[in-house]
Amino acid sequence: MSAPTETAVAPDVAPAPAPAPVPVPVQASVQSSAPAHSSPISDADVNHWKDHFNDVLSRPGEHINSKSPPGAVKWSTSLFDCFSPIDTCLITCWVPCLTFGKVHHRVHKSGSLEGYEPVNTSCLLFCVPGLHCVLASMQRQSIRGKYNLEGTCLEDMAKSYCCACCNLIQLDKESAHHEALLNNVNSEQYQKNEGMAYPGTN
Repeated sequence: MSAPTETAVAPDVAPAPAPAPVPVPVQASVQSSAPAHSSPISDADVNHWKDHFNDVLSRPGEHINSKSPPGAVKWSTSLFDCFSPIDTCLITCWVPCLTFGKVHHRVHKSGSLEGYEPVNTSCLLFCVPGLHCVLASMQRQSIRGKYNLEGTCLEDMAKSYCCACCNLIQLDKESAHHEALLNNVNSEQYQKNEGMAYPGTN
């Protein structure tokens, strides 16, 4: 009998390591550094006009027959002095909504026009067809009330309808005049308070 043959066993071979994944470069996202533009629509202005309209509609007779109280002062500017300054005259004739929006901001937000944007809620609202004369007469009434100026609601309506541009120019100049006076009074009062000596401060 022949001797049994031995079968050779191949040695265990360790598997080759898997190649390391190649990192894929990720492109960094570029963020815009430009400031976000706020909407020209202001909720405060929308609520202001909504409340004003509701007040007029709730008591129309009282508003139409209203007039300035005794002791009201005369306007410092004339209705027909509308060619000066010439830049205000031209802007109001071509884009009256800008003057209307500026006057609203000065009277109701900042006398120095701080934070004013030419395109704002009042400016856009003034562009609604058939509404501009109503808004102008309401604005004139508000200015009369704030600065205690002479006039009546019927006069406000007549001047806003018949002399629209002259009316807006007068409102712009009149509000600027009175806000400057108020600013001077506040500055003098502040300086007076700064100069006062209080007990225990010396």
